[in-house]
Amino acid sequence: MAVPKKRTGKAKQASRRANWKGTVPETTICTNCGATVLTHTVCTECGTYKGKTVSKKSVKTEEKDAE
Repeated sequence: MAVPKKRTGKAKQASRRANWKGTVPETTICTNCGATVLTHTVCTECGTYKGKTVSKKSVKTEEKDAE
């Protein structure tokens, strides 16, 4: 089993870890309700995806609007 000869210094360790960066997820605006939505996912507010009703949530909101 390989064993390091010397301990890695803090500067070397920090410069190696500097490449690990968190990224902000891409978001878009829902075409149906205007809410902020993650890309390529169903809207959590109205339940539509690419202008089509996908989730039961959108059916429930339409029923409430009709009343």
